[in-house]
Amino acid sequence: MNIDDVKNITVVGAGNMGHQIATLCAIKGYKTVCTDVKEDVLKKAEAFVDKYLPGRVKKGKLTEEQAMQARNNIRFTQSLDDAAKEADYVIEAVLEVVDLKRKIFADLDRITPEHAILATNSSFIVSSKIADATKRPEKVCNLHFFNPALVMKLVEVVQGPHTGDETVEISMDLCRNLEKVPVHLKKEVDGFLLNRIFRAINHEALWLLDMGVASVEDIDKACVYGAGHPMGPFRLNDLTGIDLAYTMAMESFKATGDPAQRPSPSVVEHYVKGEYGEKTGKGWYDYSDKQ
Repeated sequence: MNIDDVKNITVVGAGNMGHQIATLCAIKGYKTVCTDVKEDVLKKAEAFVDKYLPGRVKKGKLTEEQAMQARNNIRFTQSLDDAAKEADYVIEAVLEVVDLKRKIFADLDRITPEHAILATNSSFIVSSKIADATKRPEKVCNLHFFNPALVMKLVEVVQGPHTGDETVEISMDLCRNLEKVPVHLKKEVDGFLLNRIFRAINHEALWLLDMGVASVEDIDKACVYGAGHPMGPFRLNDLTGIDLAYTMAMESFKATGDPAQRPSPSVVEHYVKGEYGEKTGKGWYDYSDKQ
Protein backbone atom coordinates (compact mmCIF):
# COMPACT_ATOMS: atom_id res chain seq x y z
CA MET A 1 0.00 0.00 0.00
CA ASN A 2 1.11 3.57 -0.73
CA ILE A 3 -0.38 7.05 -0.65
CA ASP A 4 -1.97 6.58 -4.09
CA ASP A 5 -4.16 3.87 -2.57
CA VAL A 6 -5.70 6.33 -0.10
CA LYS A 7 -8.94 7.55 -1.65
CA ASN A 8 -11.48 7.38 1.21
CA ILE A 9 -10.93 9.03 4.59
CA THR A 10 -13.10 8.65 7.67
CA VAL A 11 -12.96 11.14 10.53
CA VAL A 12 -14.39 9.87 13.81
CA GLY A 13 -15.59 12.75 15.97
CA ALA A 14 -17.29 15.82 14.49
CA GLY A 15 -16.23 18.36 17.10
CA ASN A 16 -14.04 21.37 16.39
CA MET A 17 -10.97 19.35 15.40
CA GLY A 18 -12.85 16.56 13.67
CA HIS A 19 -15.02 18.64 11.38
CA GLN A 20 -12.09 20.87 10.40
CA ILE A 21 -9.92 17.87 9.52
CA ALA A 22 -12.79 16.39 7.54
CA THR A 23 -13.38 19.67 5.70
CA LEU A 24 -9.68 19.89 4.85
CA CYS A 25 -9.64 16.34 3.46
CA ALA A 26 -12.70 17.06 1.32
CA ILE A 27 -11.21 20.27 -0.07
CA LYS A 28 -8.03 18.40 -1.02
CA GLY A 29 -10.00 15.86 -3.04
CA TYR A 30 -10.55 12.94 -0.68
CA LYS A 31 -13.93 11.25 -0.34
CA THR A 32 -14.56 11.97 3.32
CA VAL A 33 -17.08 10.73 5.85
CA CYS A 34 -17.39 12.46 9.22
CA THR A 35 -19.13 10.54 11.99
CA ASP A 36 -20.22 11.25 15.55
CA VAL A 37 -22.62 9.60 17.99
CA LYS A 38 -24.27 12.96 18.75
CA GLU A 39 -26.75 14.20 16.16
CA ASP A 40 -26.50 17.83 17.30
CA VAL A 41 -22.71 17.78 16.92
CA LEU A 42 -23.05 16.41 13.39
CA LYS A 43 -25.58 19.11 12.49
CA LYS A 44 -23.20 21.82 13.72
CA ALA A 45 -20.37 20.23 11.74
CA GLU A 46 -22.42 20.18 8.56
CA ALA A 47 -23.54 23.76 9.14
CA PHE A 48 -19.88 24.74 9.51
CA VAL A 49 -19.03 23.23 6.11
CA ASP A 50 -22.02 24.88 4.44
CA LYS A 51 -20.86 28.26 5.77
CA TYR A 52 -17.10 27.79 5.41
CA LEU A 53 -16.93 26.77 1.75
CA PRO A 54 -18.96 29.74 0.37
CA GLY A 55 -16.86 31.97 2.62
CA ARG A 56 -13.69 30.70 0.97
CA VAL A 57 -15.20 31.43 -2.43
CA LYS A 58 -16.02 35.02 -1.42
CA LYS A 59 -12.43 35.49 -0.24
CA GLY A 60 -11.08 34.14 -3.52
CA LYS A 61 -9.46 31.11 -1.87
CA LEU A 62 -11.64 28.60 -3.73
CA THR A 63 -13.51 28.70 -7.02
CA GLU A 64 -17.21 27.91 -7.14
CA GLU A 65 -16.36 24.60 -8.80
CA GLN A 66 -13.77 23.70 -6.14
CA ALA A 67 -16.22 24.51 -3.34
CA MET A 68 -18.95 22.44 -4.97
CA GLN A 69 -16.59 19.49 -5.44
CA ALA A 70 -15.45 19.74 -1.80
CA ARG A 71 -19.06 19.74 -0.63
CA ASN A 72 -19.76 16.68 -2.75
CA ASN A 73 -16.71 14.97 -1.23
CA ILE A 74 -17.97 15.12 2.35
CA ARG A 75 -20.92 13.55 4.10
CA PHE A 76 -22.00 13.08 7.71
CA THR A 77 -23.46 10.08 9.52
CA GLN A 78 -24.07 8.81 13.03
CA SER A 79 -23.27 5.27 11.95
CA LEU A 80 -19.64 4.26 12.47
CA ASP A 81 -20.20 1.14 10.36
CA ASP A 82 -21.48 3.23 7.46
CA ALA A 83 -18.70 5.79 7.85
CA ALA A 84 -15.76 3.40 8.01
CA LYS A 85 -16.72 0.39 5.86
CA GLU A 86 -14.78 1.67 2.82
CA ALA A 87 -12.10 3.70 4.60
CA ASP A 88 -8.49 3.61 3.48
CA TYR A 89 -7.40 5.93 6.27
CA VAL A 90 -9.18 6.77 9.53
CA ILE A 91 -8.48 9.78 11.73
CA GLU A 92 -10.01 9.54 15.21
CA ALA A 93 -10.68 12.87 16.93
CA VAL A 94 -12.83 12.11 19.98
CA LEU A 95 -12.44 12.97 23.65
CA GLU A 96 -9.05 12.32 25.25
CA VAL A 97 -10.15 9.22 27.14
CA VAL A 98 -8.12 6.04 26.65
CA ASP A 99 -10.96 3.56 27.19
CA LEU A 100 -13.19 5.39 24.72
CA LYS A 101 -10.46 5.41 22.08
CA ARG A 102 -9.71 1.71 22.62
CA LYS A 103 -13.36 0.82 22.07
CA ILE A 104 -13.52 2.91 18.90
CA PHE A 105 -10.32 1.38 17.54
CA ALA A 106 -11.57 -2.13 18.27
CA ASP A 107 -14.75 -1.29 16.35
CA LEU A 108 -12.76 0.26 13.51
CA ASP A 109 -10.59 -2.85 13.32
CA ARG A 110 -13.75 -4.88 12.79
CA ILE A 111 -15.38 -2.51 10.31
CA THR A 112 -12.61 -1.20 8.06
CA PRO A 113 -10.83 -3.04 5.24
CA GLU A 114 -7.66 -4.84 6.33
CA HIS A 115 -5.41 -2.35 4.55
CA ALA A 116 -6.83 0.71 6.34
CA ILE A 117 -4.56 2.80 8.57
CA LEU A 118 -6.06 3.81 11.91
CA ALA A 119 -4.67 7.08 13.29
CA THR A 120 -5.52 9.01 16.42
CA ASN A 121 -5.40 12.80 16.49
CA SER A 122 -4.72 12.66 20.22
CA SER A 123 -2.34 15.33 21.44
CA PHE A 124 -1.06 13.30 24.37
CA ILE A 125 -2.42 9.73 24.41
CA VAL A 126 0.21 7.68 22.58
CA SER A 127 -1.02 5.08 20.12
CA SER A 128 0.70 2.23 21.98
CA LYS A 129 -2.09 2.57 24.55
CA ILE A 130 -4.61 1.88 21.79
CA ALA A 131 -2.91 -0.31 19.18
CA ASP A 132 -3.40 -3.65 20.96
CA ALA A 133 -7.16 -3.13 20.80
CA THR A 134 -6.74 -3.98 17.10
CA LYS A 135 -5.30 -6.85 15.10
CA ARG A 136 -3.24 -4.41 13.01
CA PRO A 137 -0.95 -2.56 15.45
CA GLU A 138 1.54 -1.92 12.65
CA LYS A 139 -1.13 0.28 11.01
CA VAL A 140 -1.82 2.41 14.11
CA CYS A 141 -0.15 5.76 14.82
CA ASN A 142 -0.68 9.28 16.11
CA LEU A 143 -1.51 11.91 13.50
CA HIS A 144 -1.70 15.08 15.56
CA PHE A 145 -3.16 18.16 13.88
CA PHE A 146 -3.08 21.51 15.64
CA ASN A 147 -6.06 23.76 16.26
CA PRO A 148 -7.40 25.29 14.04
CA ALA A 149 -6.68 22.36 11.75
CA LEU A 150 -7.70 24.26 8.61
CA VAL A 151 -5.06 26.90 9.31
CA MET A 152 -2.17 25.42 11.28
CA LYS A 153 0.48 23.85 9.05
CA LEU A 154 2.18 21.51 11.51
CA VAL A 155 1.16 17.86 11.93
CA GLU A 156 3.04 15.48 14.24
CA VAL A 157 3.34 11.90 12.97
CA VAL A 158 4.27 9.80 16.00
CA GLN A 159 5.70 6.33 15.42
CA GLY A 160 5.11 3.94 18.30
CA PRO A 161 7.18 0.77 18.75
CA HIS A 162 4.35 -1.10 17.00
CA THR A 163 3.95 1.30 14.05
CA GLY A 164 5.24 0.08 10.69
CA ASP A 165 7.47 2.21 8.49
CA GLU A 166 4.91 1.98 5.68
CA THR A 167 2.27 3.52 7.95
CA VAL A 168 4.61 6.40 8.75
CA GLU A 169 5.49 6.96 5.09
CA ILE A 170 1.84 7.03 4.01
CA SER A 171 0.90 9.30 6.91
CA MET A 172 3.68 11.75 6.06
CA ASP A 173 2.62 11.74 2.40
CA LEU A 174 -1.02 12.26 3.34
CA CYS A 175 -0.07 15.35 5.34
CA ARG A 176 1.84 16.72 2.37
CA ASN A 177 -1.16 16.08 0.10
CA LEU A 178 -3.22 18.08 2.60
CA GLU A 179 -0.61 20.86 2.23
CA LYS A 180 0.56 20.44 5.82
CA VAL A 181 4.11 20.26 7.17
CA PRO A 182 4.59 16.86 8.85
CA VAL A 183 7.27 16.11 11.43
CA HIS A 184 8.24 12.52 12.24
CA LEU A 185 8.67 11.52 15.87
CA LYS A 186 10.71 8.33 15.85
CA LYS A 187 9.74 7.53 19.44
CA GLU A 188 6.68 8.06 21.59
CA VAL A 189 7.24 10.74 24.20
CA ASP A 190 4.77 12.40 26.56
CA GLY A 191 3.50 15.62 25.03
CA PHE A 192 5.17 14.98 21.65
CA LEU A 193 7.22 17.91 20.33
CA LEU A 194 5.36 21.20 20.42
CA ASN A 195 3.13 20.46 23.41
CA ARG A 196 6.20 19.73 25.53
CA ILE A 197 7.42 23.22 24.71
CA PHE A 198 3.95 24.73 25.25
CA ARG A 199 3.61 22.85 28.53
CA ALA A 200 6.57 24.73 29.97
CA ILE A 201 5.13 28.05 28.76
CA ASN A 202 1.64 27.26 30.10
CA HIS A 203 3.01 26.10 33.44
CA GLU A 204 4.86 29.38 33.91
CA ALA A 205 1.90 31.44 32.67
CA LEU A 206 -0.48 29.75 35.15
CA TRP A 207 2.04 30.11 37.97
CA LEU A 208 2.37 33.84 37.25
CA LEU A 209 -1.43 34.18 37.29
CA ASP A 210 -2.01 32.07 40.42
CA MET A 211 0.72 33.96 42.28
CA GLY A 212 -0.90 37.28 41.38
CA VAL A 213 2.15 38.46 39.45
CA ALA A 214 0.21 39.53 36.34
CA SER A 215 -3.22 39.36 34.75
CA VAL A 216 -4.38 37.00 32.00
CA GLU A 217 -4.39 39.90 29.56
CA ASP A 218 -0.87 41.09 30.38
CA ILE A 219 0.63 37.60 30.27
CA ASP A 220 -0.91 37.09 26.83
CA LYS A 221 0.37 40.50 25.69
CA ALA A 222 3.88 39.59 26.82
CA CYS A 223 3.85 36.42 24.72
CA VAL A 224 2.38 38.14 21.66
CA TYR A 225 4.37 41.36 21.65
CA GLY A 226 7.53 40.08 23.30
CA ALA A 227 7.90 36.51 22.02
CA GLY A 228 6.09 36.96 18.70
CA HIS A 229 3.45 34.30 19.39
CA PRO A 230 0.28 34.63 17.28
CA MET A 231 -1.78 34.48 20.49
CA GLY A 232 -1.06 34.21 24.20
CA PRO A 233 -1.34 30.98 26.20
CA PHE A 234 -4.68 31.90 27.78
CA ARG A 235 -6.31 32.94 24.51
CA LEU A 236 -5.01 29.70 22.96
CA ASN A 237 -6.36 27.72 25.90
CA ASP A 238 -9.79 29.25 25.34
CA LEU A 239 -9.59 28.17 21.72
CA THR A 240 -8.55 24.56 22.40
CA GLY A 241 -10.74 24.21 25.50
CA ILE A 242 -10.08 24.52 29.22
CA ASP A 243 -11.86 21.18 29.65
CA LEU A 244 -9.20 19.57 27.46
CA ALA A 245 -6.43 21.22 29.48
CA TYR A 246 -8.01 19.91 32.69
CA THR A 247 -8.44 16.38 31.31
CA MET A 248 -4.88 16.24 29.99
CA ALA A 249 -3.45 17.45 33.28
CA MET A 250 -5.48 14.91 35.26
CA GLU A 251 -4.41 12.07 32.95
CA SER A 252 -0.77 13.09 33.37
CA PHE A 253 -1.19 13.25 37.13
CA LYS A 254 -2.82 9.80 37.23
CA ALA A 255 -0.04 8.36 35.09
CA THR A 256 2.89 9.89 36.98
CA GLY A 257 1.57 10.58 40.48
CA ASP A 258 3.53 13.83 40.34
CA PRO A 259 1.59 16.62 42.12
CA ALA A 260 3.18 19.15 39.77
CA GLN A 261 1.18 17.60 36.92
CA ARG A 262 -2.17 18.41 38.51
CA PRO A 263 -4.24 21.18 36.89
CA SER A 264 -3.68 24.61 38.43
CA PRO A 265 -6.28 26.09 40.82
CA SER A 266 -7.37 28.56 38.15
CA VAL A 267 -7.94 25.80 35.59
CA VAL A 268 -9.92 23.75 38.11
CA GLU A 269 -12.08 26.78 38.96
CA HIS A 270 -13.05 27.36 35.33
CA TYR A 271 -13.58 23.64 34.74
CA VAL A 272 -15.93 23.27 37.71
CA LYS A 273 -17.93 26.29 36.53
CA GLY A 274 -18.23 24.83 33.04
CA GLU A 275 -16.30 27.77 31.59
CA TYR A 276 -14.34 25.97 28.88
CA GLY A 277 -13.53 28.89 26.59
CA GLU A 278 -14.99 29.99 23.28
CA LYS A 279 -17.31 27.00 22.93
CA THR A 280 -19.15 27.85 26.17
CA GLY A 281 -19.02 31.62 25.79
CA LYS A 282 -16.62 32.15 28.67
CA GLY A 283 -13.20 30.98 29.77
CA TRP A 284 -10.21 33.14 30.54
CA TYR A 285 -12.02 35.71 28.38
CA ASP A 286 -15.71 36.51 27.86
CA TYR A 287 -17.14 35.52 24.46
CA SER A 288 -20.83 36.03 25.25
CA ASP A 289 -21.13 38.65 22.50
CA LYS A 290 -20.06 36.02 19.94
CA GLN A 291 -22.66 33.44 20.94
